[in-house]
Order: sequence, then C-alpha cells, then structure tokens
Amino acid sequence: MTILNLLPSVLIGAVASARSMTPMAAIAGARLTQRRTPGRLLLLDHPLFKVGALFMGVGELLGDKMRSAPDRTVFLGLLARVMSAGIAGAALAPRGHERLGAGLAVGTAVPLAYATLAGRKAGMRRIGQTRSGLIEDALIVAAGVAVVALAVRGGRRG
Repeated sequence: MTILNLLPSVLIGAVASARSMTPMAAIAGARLTQRRTPGRLLLLDHPLFKVGALFMGVGELLGDKMRSAPDRTVFLGLLARVMSAGIAGAALAPRGHERLGAGLAVGTAVPLAYATLAGRKAGMRRIGQTRSGLIEDALIVAAGVAVVALAVRGGRRG
C-alpha cells in the first residue's frame, strides 16, 4: 500500500471541511447504485443510513443559505465534520486500513474547515451569502461525487 491508496480518504476529508454531510451523501449514492467502497463498514449497508444520508446532504445544502446558519467551525459543526469525515475516510481507505483512512480524513477536515470558512466569508462579502453558497455547493458536491466515484470505480464488490 502506498500513500496514494489513502488519497481518497484525505480528499473526502477536504470535502467534509466545507459540507459535513456531502461525504456521507456521496457514499450513500454509490451504495444505492450497488457500488462498494474499499473499506468495510456495515453501517453503510443499512437502508436507513443510505436514505438518511441523502436527505441530510440535501438539507445541509438548503440550510446553509439561511442567514441563521451557524459557522462550520462551531462545536456541533466540527463534530459533524469529525463523524462524517471519519466514516467516509474509513470507507474509502483500503481494506484493513480503515482506521488510518478515518484519521487522515478527520485530520484534513478539521483544520481545513477554518480555511474553507475564511474563503466562504470572503465570497459572501463579494457576491453575497446565497450566490457564494451555491458556488461552494456546486464545487463541493462535484468534488465529493468525484472522490467517491474514483474510489469505487473498480466495480462492484460482493
């Protein structure tokens, strides 16, 4: 195994830094199409998890545009990022290296949350909350889907 095998875990941590539920929604989408992640996590096969993750992903995208939406660096925002990045990072890590993948994803998500927040605030000053949020959504959702698609591209696993 090389560090490149763990790159999807690091990248999904970067996705979680900006949108905490997008990693789980992207993995749920892959699982609904019968794609399997490299890491083995039984939670990902539960139907309630798949549907719930998709709804939470959509809900976060809608809620982020509200003026009352808290910063991603508040305690609950960081906790959501830790949980989501950890689960997604483990799922995208090579079999047997799930804990390392989880740690790398969390280690990427938490500090990068501060950087993505600074970028979003700069965008809000320039083009407003809704427009900057929609642009960030498009970039982060595309990145999340791409990372998961590349990690599971090897096909179905039984």
